[in-house]
Amino acid sequence: MTSQVHEFQAEARQLLDLMVHSIYSNKDSFLRELVSNASDALDKLRLAGLTDKDLDADISDLHIRLIPDAGARTLTVVDNGIGMSRDEVIGLIGTIAKSGTAELRRKLAESRADGADTAVSEELIGQFGVGFYSTFMVASEVTLVTRKAGESVGTRWTSTGDGTYTIDDVADAPQGTSITLALTAVDEDDAVHDYADRFVLRGLVKKYSDFIAWPIRMLGEAPEPVEPAEGEEAVEPVGPVDETLNSQKALWSKSKDEVTPEEYADFYRHVSHAWDEPLETISLHAEGTFEYQALLFIPTQAPFDLFMRERASGIHLYVKRVFIMDDATELMPEYLRWVQGVVDAADLSLNVSREILQQDRQIRAIRRRLVKKVISTVQEIADKRPDDYRTFWENFGRVFKEGLVNDADNAQAILKASMFASTHSETEPTRLADYLTRMADDQDVIYYMTGESRAQIVGSPHLEAFAAKGIEVLVLSDPVDEVWVGTVPEFDGKKFVSIAKGVVDLDGSDDEADSERDEAFAPLLAWMGEALADDVTQVRLTSRLTDSAACLVGDEFSMTPQLEKLYRASGQEVPRSKRILELNPTHALVERLNERFTASDDHAALAPAASLVFAAAVLAEGGELADPAAVAKLIAQQVADSLA
Repeated sequence: MTSQVHEFQAEARQLLDLMVHSIYSNKDSFLRELVSNASDALDKLRLAGLTDKDLDADISDLHIRLIPDAGARTLTVVDNGIGMSRDEVIGLIGTIAKSGTAELRRKLAESRADGADTAVSEELIGQFGVGFYSTFMVASEVTLVTRKAGESVGTRWTSTGDGTYTIDDVADAPQGTSITLALTAVDEDDAVHDYADRFVLRGLVKKYSDFIAWPIRMLGEAPEPVEPAEGEEAVEPVGPVDETLNSQKALWSKSKDEVTPEEYADFYRHVSHAWDEPLETISLHAEGTFEYQALLFIPTQAPFDLFMRERASGIHLYVKRVFIMDDATELMPEYLRWVQGVVDAADLSLNVSREILQQDRQIRAIRRRLVKKVISTVQEIADKRPDDYRTFWENFGRVFKEGLVNDADNAQAILKASMFASTHSETEPTRLADYLTRMADDQDVIYYMTGESRAQIVGSPHLEAFAAKGIEVLVLSDPVDEVWVGTVPEFDGKKFVSIAKGVVDLDGSDDEADSERDEAFAPLLAWMGEALADDVTQVRLTSRLTDSAACLVGDEFSMTPQLEKLYRASGQEVPRSKRILELNPTHALVERLNERFTASDDHAALAPAASLVFAAAVLAEGGELADPAAVAKLIAQQVADSLA
């Protein structure tokens, strides 16, 4: 058949530009596409050779070869795979021309309506022709020569991407496919690198295609001739030798007993760019509706940028051993951002975009399974390797607890795998299951208190009665603790209760003496409530204090001062909340205050004392006074009056 020139349809050039620039933000990805297509061709030939005994094809040395020519400014990608017939070239390589502009535009519109990538849907991205056309990002002309295994005549396809392409027969074409790119000029500003440079190609193959199952070879440079020594015969230099660029080691496809710890450690350092040893290795092989393989690592040390907003995810996404992205945030929630590793999905498209990943049902299912596996692995470490668990918690505990806020489905599992400081020990944190075993028979809630530090919490008046009765309280001083305690109501059927909120009645008594006491203090409490109305919502007696005169408590669902600070620090305006002032009726100061109140009608004279009681309660919990200077003057005046 003679040479034929085909024209693209009227809008095909515009459509080609749209697809190329919308799909490929990284120009380097063209090589990934060509290598992936070549790998597919090798897979197909191997299968055909095994199933068709009459197929005249050599499958003894299947491989991919890169041939850069710096002088001619070309790059050729060759495979000895299944190849294509002339009709397949037109049908596959000519996808854009054949499919029709109207049909493609219809699919583009559908993909936009579904909330997918602004360019194309997953089905379009998966077509071979689309990946092949990424070559025009870096080439002024593309020439493809191919011969299908079992056929005698090959086909040449040539185009500059400007509206036409040419197809010729090639009588002596080798089996397989070769694609030669006439490379455009290097443009570092536009991220177009020198793809005729062997060093650049080595890096790209290592990054994108290192774990392709077939060897990716590059023809080496011919050695320089060596001048023979005097009296010796000249020796012709050995020709260039192929260099294999990829490791072909997909560790995630192997079972754990096939891989040494050293291999896992080396691979962990490769994907994480870290120097520590992995604390734990998680290998997953899932079959069924969604087939995928995963190799995940829990690091030993937290990276320096763990709490930086711009930090990338540690999950690398592959599709059939072809690298897709190294920041697959869709596969791992933010609170597990310390997890490093690889996920290799069998059924995704190679050019799947981040927008499509967010919508993909398979990705969501894989993510759910990965999250549950990571959490259960942390639980196993806690159960069986306490020293390693402590290492994990010291490095990642604060981040892990973020899941209590953001992942309601797994909150109970996260709680079970977490540990918290408590009043049970000054140095040893506790797990909630252990807390429950230490609870008294009549205790049916888990007590906690939040604050800015352990010292502040332990020194708080709120703890006095709990300490006196030996009741354990969780000491929650991480910023995330302020948030999650408001979103997770209970653990193992036991409600979380803040000792700094609501009413605490550790004695459970309501006898006549209490009623008489309440009646005796009622006028003072009512007056102080009015005198301190700008600062408190109510003044009442309490049983939670043993040594201090007063403390401030919130309603059950009110915001703590620490949480208010966190919101303000993040730029959010929140109104200043007023709390309840609780007085200890057995404290000498409160008793004297009540005596003075009942002995005289000049209650205004007690206003400074009431203000100081409130200020002392604020300071005792580590809070900040609204007007420290005024309180200082008040203290000085009261001291002066007492010395008069």
